Amino acid sequence: MITTTIAGSLPKPSWLAEPEKLWAPWRLEGDALTRGQQDAALVWLKIQEDAGIDILSDGEQFRKHFVHGFLEEVEGIDWQHMTTMGIRDNRYDAQVPTVTAAVRRKKSVHGAGVKFCRENTDKGFKFTLPGPMTICDTIADAHYGSRPEMAMAFAALLNEEALELEALGVDVIQFDEPAFNAFMDQVPIWGVEALHRATQGLTCKTAVHICYGYGIQQNIDWKEGLGDEWRQYEEFFPALNDSRIDQVSLECADSRVPMSVLGLLKDKEVLVGAINVASEVIETPEKVAATLRAAMEFVDPERIIACTNCGMAPLPRAVAEGKLKALGAGAALLRKELGGG
Repeated sequence: MITTTIAGSLPKPSWLAEPEKLWAPWRLEGDALTRGQQDAALVWLKIQEDAGIDILSDGEQFRKHFVHGFLEEVEGIDWQHMTTMGIRDNRYDAQVPTVTAAVRRKKSVHGAGVKFCRENTDKGFKFTLPGPMTICDTIADAHYGSRPEMAMAFAALLNEEALELEALGVDVIQFDEPAFNAFMDQVPIWGVEALHRATQGLTCKTAVHICYGYGIQQNIDWKEGLGDEWRQYEEFFPALNDSRIDQVSLECADSRVPMSVLGLLKDKEVLVGAINVASEVIETPEKVAATLRAAMEFVDPERIIACTNCGMAPLPRAVAEGKLKALGAGAALLRKELGGG
């Protein structure tokens, strides 16, 4: 009851990449890079364990970018000619590669990193992959001609990868879909279908993470115009609740998403974001417990998993460590209150 996990990324240590910078270039290469990534993963596995986190993550230490880290090992993509493209329905611009032919995995993308982590912890282990819709919103298309068709092609590759990761001992595979709240009307039409293709044949837990984005200025500015209550999720939560996905992850800490929206996920485990990743203020355990307690009005405690709002890659390491400790301690407070020890 009230187990804990994180949404995804954790800060890169200074020996691996420039701290507090999203998608910073590696400071190492070759075998030294592999060792540096492994060292970083070991550090964060230990920090998560010490903080009382139940389902651990590698903190995305083996990749620079949560989407491009997967795409770098996919054939059919031209990385030589980057294109400026509007991301999340033109919320901000980014330089992206272009799909120029049918996509195909060159090899296992994340298997080596997962195998290393699985060998170094006995706790539950979760791995995050980019969702098909979000991939399509982070790459230019000069081959497929339609986003739904391209999404299904990438979903097939994600499924190949996910099945391999499950075989290596991953307990939860999460698909990150921040694009869902930029293209809400498309989620019931083809977004959920693409997720189903990506999860086909999996027997481990599956999750989808949706959010209003990292705590970067473009997202902060965009959110200011969304009004006092963010009810956008009401448009597609019924479709998610009817889906085959086991868990839904969303932000609830210092969020304008009404807790009542969680009631639409009556058949899912809910990863309740109880840590604000857009602020460097470290929550108290009591504040974490209060967020989780508020969610309990709409979600049975047996279905609640305490989580971060989103990834913490841009935060200072000390802040991220403090927030992990607060998450673990806050969940423990609530478990004690509920008589679960």
